[in-house]
Amino acid sequence: MNTISKIFMPAVTSVLMLVACGNSKPKLSEGQIKEINEQAQFPDSIKPSETLRFDFEDYSANQLPDNWTQYYTGSGGTDWKVMDDNGNKVMAQLYSDNPNSHFNIVVNNNVTAKDMVLTARLKGVNGNHDQGGGFVWRFTDKNNYYVVRANPLEDNVVLYKVENGKRTDLPIVDKGRTYGVDVPTLGNGWNNLKLVVKGDLFTVFLNGKELFKVQDETFTEAGKVGFWTKADAVTYFDDFEIEKY
Repeated sequence: MNTISKIFMPAVTSVLMLVACGNSKPKLSEGQIKEINEQAQFPDSIKPSETLRFDFEDYSANQLPDNWTQYYTGSGGTDWKVMDDNGNKVMAQLYSDNPNSHFNIVVNNNVTAKDMVLTARLKGVNGNHDQGGGFVWRFTDKNNYYVVRANPLEDNVVLYKVENGKRTDLPIVDKGRTYGVDVPTLGNGWNNLKLVVKGDLFTVFLNGKELFKVQDETFTEAGKVGFWTKADAVTYFDDFEIEKY
């Protein structure tokens, strides 16, 4: 082996070892996981400071209520309104001619929260590029917020941050960046989505089962809350409850 090879090979080995170490994510101990689980939940002794419920029955059909505002990013449009779904009023995103790189958002103008529990039913009606949807929270503007969504086309649930217009899926506690989790077939019926937001910890539930936790400090201040869909997803939302802490 010549002198160059003798110098080059250890250098490559060192670089590879650094890369490998950088990509590895140490597993948390049982004690660390227990501590995170405790930190992520509100104790029974603490009650919400305010509870708000929206079943949309008191709103006029075929229009967006005055205290809600719709946004979108990307080309195309968005069309949020209350509509009748077989005798039951729902909040719906109906615009179906959007490209894949398009986000639809609606938030309540009167609700601002930092720590909270959100629950709602959602139904993915149709969509070729995307289906389903979920919650936005700590919403500052249409380019900065958190979102968690359930997708019937992919049968998965993923939590993202949208920062300066760029959407990034966030790593799951003790698992790393896995692009959320796969779930049983969501179909085109109703599914129950729940989110617990406490400090920098977010716990996601689907149909009564905890799926995962995410820890992130990108947005730490209170913001608006609402619903989100992507691209051409036509989605209904109902029985939206916000517990503020």
